Amino acid sequence: MALYCFYCRDGEDSEKLRAMHKAAQREWMAEHDKNYLTAGPLLNANGDFVGSLLIIEAEDEAEARATINDDPYVTGGVWQSIRVDRFEPVKGRWKKG
Repeated sequence: MALYCFYCRDGEDSEKLRAMHKAAQREWMAEHDKNYLTAGPLLNANGDFVGSLLIIEAEDEAEARATINDDPYVTGGVWQSIRVDRFEPVKGRWKKG
């Protein structure tokens, strides 16, 4: 299994859209959390939401992307862009070996 880092940036009206979809998103994540190592908001210096960071464990990038395809923040337009990169920990609790 590999780790994939999803850097999700909020789009226009994200504050309104986030509020609209937050309950559904939390419920969805609770039902689909088996591959999530961690997930949480990204905040700017003022403490405002600017996006989310997700680290997902999966066999490959396609499987990792499938984990979030139906996330209400994706389908509801909260995130305007999502960057995905494979993550190779070399230090800390997630380090392999």
